[in-house]
Amino acid sequence: MLKAGMTKSEIEKEIAEKGTYVQIDWLTRFLKEPLTMDMKKFVYLKLGETYEKINMFKEAAKMYDNMAGLSITFVEKIKHHMKSVETYVKGGDVVGSEEAMKKAMSDANSVQREEIYQQTLRLYKTQADIFEKNMKRTNAMQIYEKLLEMRITESERAEIREKLKVLYENLGRRKELHSLERK
Repeated sequence: MLKAGMTKSEIEKEIAEKGTYVQIDWLTRFLKEPLTMDMKKFVYLKLGETYEKINMFKEAAKMYDNMAGLSITFVEKIKHHMKSVETYVKGGDVVGSEEAMKKAMSDANSVQREEIYQQTLRLYKTQADIFEKNMKRTNAMQIYEKLLEMRITESERAEIREKLKVLYENLGRRKELHSLERK
């Protein structure tokens, strides 16, 4: 069992032998102890990594978001918010990823905002391709629809429309297909 006053290496050693759900339980209980900010960030990081291992991306994203809340520097906050964006995208949660992106942008300057935007675009495109390859068509469709709302080039927009047409056809979404063809 984890106790206040343990070092990071002791915590890692203690939970390494345990199953994933026991790790989550122990780390969550450990957060209720009076901990330093640095130790809380470490526990949130471990929880985020553990949730990612078992494909609980929404929970992992929340842990990274909590880490950002405890961070002091803007660079660190942005880094953790972007990790949150990445895990929300992996989980197919477009709304969560957009909120995390907005949080990252609120801590950034104008140059960093553009980098965050471009990185989010790349994450969306990459994950949409992965969803398509894994036959998770609905998730891919949601991400492509989100990409159409974003600031992209006309050639990218045309490419995404073609992919959406195929997805709408395969998913039997005639209404969306017809509205897309009219545009």
